[in-house]
Amino acid sequence: QVQLVESGGGLVQPGGSLRLSCVASVSGFSLSAMGWYRQAPGKERELVAQAFRYGSSKYADSVKGRFTVSRDNPQNTVYLQMNSLKPEDTAVYYCNVRHREDDYWGQGTQVTVSS
Repeated sequence: QVQLVESGGGLVQPGGSLRLSCVASVSGFSLSAMGWYRQAPGKERELVAQAFRYGSSKYADSVKGRFTVSRDNPQNTVYLQMNSLKPEDTAVYYCNVRHREDDYWGQGTQVTVSS
């Protein structure tokens, strides 16, 4: 079992920034993928961004150029830097990691973008 602890959500005005963090209970070097999904009310959960073990990353088209995913393997941590936030970014953000072919999820952190 892999435990994940998320932090960093909150309320921010449009155009603002937030950084999410997620710490895993296992070595970051053992996680083939670390990233973030989000789910807005009435919508399906969607991929936001993933960082892979050997340095590549993947982003949803809607966040390219605004969000940056990064991972710190020695600290077992994945980050999501979110800039130029929009009201449509409002959602519960979930940390996701892949360990030995299994996916694990965090408890979710609320991000609300509103004036």
